[in-house]
Amino acid sequence: MTWSEMQPLLSQACWDTLYMVGWSTLIAVVGGLPLGILLVLTDRGGMLQNGVANKVIGQVVNIVRSMPFLILMVALMTFTRWVVGTTIGREAAIVPLAIGAIPFFARLVETSVREVDGGLIEAVQAMGGNTWTVVRKVLVPESLPSLISATTTTIIAIIGYSAMAGTVGAGGLGDLAIRYGYQRFETELMWIIVAILAVVIAVIQLAGDSGARVLHRRAGKGGEPLRFNLFAGRTTVATAKVR
Repeated sequence: MTWSEMQPLLSQACWDTLYMVGWSTLIAVVGGLPLGILLVLTDRGGMLQNGVANKVIGQVVNIVRSMPFLILMVALMTFTRWVVGTTIGREAAIVPLAIGAIPFFARLVETSVREVDGGLIEAVQAMGGNTWTVVRKVLVPESLPSLISATTTTIIAIIGYSAMAGTVGAGGLGDLAIRYGYQRFETELMWIIVAILAVVIAVIQLAGDSGARVLHRRAGKGGEPLRFNLFAGRTTVATAKVR
């Protein structure tokens, strides 16, 4: 196969992969962030301590995380058809990709949020802050560098999932590698796809690491002290330096 024949195939495959990964990452972050925070809040000693809810959520997350992605795709075919009307193509692949990534990201969020200094939480509670205030003013801002790293890890995992999704006709680089690189013995095309994926993952990792470092410096582990503006009704309760 000549380069002129490969180029349009690679262009379309790259766009399909970008489309699947982009939407799946967005859904995973929107669904996984509150789920991970909820795992921390409902745990023992948390602000919303609830043993039953914590165990149920944890078990559901563990079950989905432990399921191999190819099996998850097959198991969700009926649900995928109900959501998007088909089980083939990039739109259909987004459903299992997102569902598989949500618990993965939720556990990373849980780990990141647990690293937040408990003294900051106590300070906000002492100033009259409720659970939502603690989440919005402390847990998310203080864990933001770790959350950026978690998002980077999730994106890379979804890229790997999307390549596996190509085995069932999801489109993208994985599908191109299977149909041409494997089934038609186009070894050169296969190695080009491997190189593209390696470069994309390296760029994403570099961008994620750089973003996390910048946020870490701004958060201050040596920078400006964190300030909270707490409101009770229409009246300002306090504006305080925590560090």
